[in-house]
Parts: sequence; C-alpha cells; structure tokens
Amino acid sequence: MKSSPRVGESAEIEFDVTKQHIIDFADQVMPEILSTPWLVWFLEHTARKAVLPYLEVGESTVGAVVNVEHLAPTPVGARVRCLAKIIYIDKRLFSFELRAWDQHELICRGTHKLKVIRKSRLAEALSKKLAP
Repeated sequence: MKSSPRVGESAEIEFDVTKQHIIDFADQVMPEILSTPWLVWFLEHTARKAVLPYLEVGESTVGAVVNVEHLAPTPVGARVRCLAKIIYIDKRLFSFELRAWDQHELICRGTHKLKVIRKSRLAEALSKKLAP
C-alpha cells in the first residue's frame, strides 16, 4: 500500500434496483424485491472503493468477513445508497461499518472485513489448488 486510509474514512455507492438484482423466488404473491446477495455485493464494492486509492500496482482486495442484517424490502426501481466507513485497521485488514438506505428507510446494517492482498500471491496459491 502507498499509504493507509484512516479510521473514519468512508465511501458511498448508489444504485438503482433492477430486475437483475431481485430475489429469484418472486411469484404472484412474493413481490420482486432486492436480494440480499446483491445488496452484499454492492456493500462489499463500497468498502473496496474506500481502500482502492491507497493500493499499489499489483495489489487488490478480497472480502474476509461479511455480517449483514437485511432490515427492509426494496422494490425494483428504487434508488439505494450504500455507505462503508472504516472502523478499525490491523495492518492490511480493514474493518467497516456498513449501512444502506432506500428513499424511505434504513434497509441494511452490518460489518465487513476486507484484506489487501498481492494479486501474484493469490494467483500462486490458486495455481497450487489447480495443479494435478
């Protein structure tokens, strides 16, 4: 890392819920709502956004822990705002407080840890698993 972000730094991402983001078990009774896996995807990318400016060439991030409470449904067409705030740093491991809102209310809260890694080391570790 070139330098390290500080505790309290944050990032935001906004997105519109589309058919791509809905639960796969919606039917005539169960409404089309934002799925938790897609919400987690956006939250993890929000946390990553807070760290990206500090990475060197050859570095990236990987998620390590996700703890999310999905509090309220969000329909197709709604705008969602995700916030990830750094709450703790341990060398290359960053802990985040997560929040997400639609136009009406808080829809999610939780925590996330992501680790800064060297891409080449990850590729090497993976190649050992792929070797015959």
